[in-house]
Amino acid sequence: MLTSLERPKTLKETSLERLREAITMGYFLPGERLVERTLCEQLGVSRTVIRECIQHLESEQLITVVPNAGPSVATLNPHEVQEIYEIRTMLESAAIASCAAIASETTVATLEAYCDKIARSLLDHDIKQALVDTRMFYHTIFSEGEKWVAWDLVERLNGRIGQLRAVTLSSKGRSTAGPRNLRAITAAIKQQDPDTAAEACAKHLQQAMTIALNELQKPKEDVLDG
Repeated sequence: MLTSLERPKTLKETSLERLREAITMGYFLPGERLVERTLCEQLGVSRTVIRECIQHLESEQLITVVPNAGPSVATLNPHEVQEIYEIRTMLESAAIASCAAIASETTVATLEAYCDKIARSLLDHDIKQALVDTRMFYHTIFSEGEKWVAWDLVERLNGRIGQLRAVTLSSKGRSTAGPRNLRAITAAIKQQDPDTAAEACAKHLQQAMTIALNELQKPKEDVLDG
């Protein structure tokens, strides 16, 4: 039986990933103007590719395009931040409760492994890897809980969630508090206790929202220095 070969990423896909990462990781700051010519030089691609990437990221609400002013990194106001965390709390708490009700030993072991990896990455100040593993931690939960529509909704917000996670994960003290909260969620899932798991999730996201709101009010230099 033939197996399909993995298709190599196109130049646009690679450029899109790099530009999205530059925004979510804070290389380009909220409100910063994006110059097409500079992006072409930095990524080594044509203006056509850059414009396609900008259009895509505009649909993810990571970039704002103003007539006669050009594209810039979208800003998040406190109301939007609160709304994003409210949506996350509803979706993630439901998924975590469902996962806790049926989680297998294999799933629990996978979640525990991700908790360890996230903790190590944060101690090593590797925010990029911590973001990747955090996404996979939640993907495992949504998959086990069979919350496919909810995960699709989370993915649509993924760019903005990534922006906020990069801010919160790089904040002082989050390298220990974040993993500790994820371990509490995992422990409740292991005990097959949906209510406690959902409560741990809500507590974790409330703390993250408070940090995000505080960090976004700081001068830009402070946010980057983390």
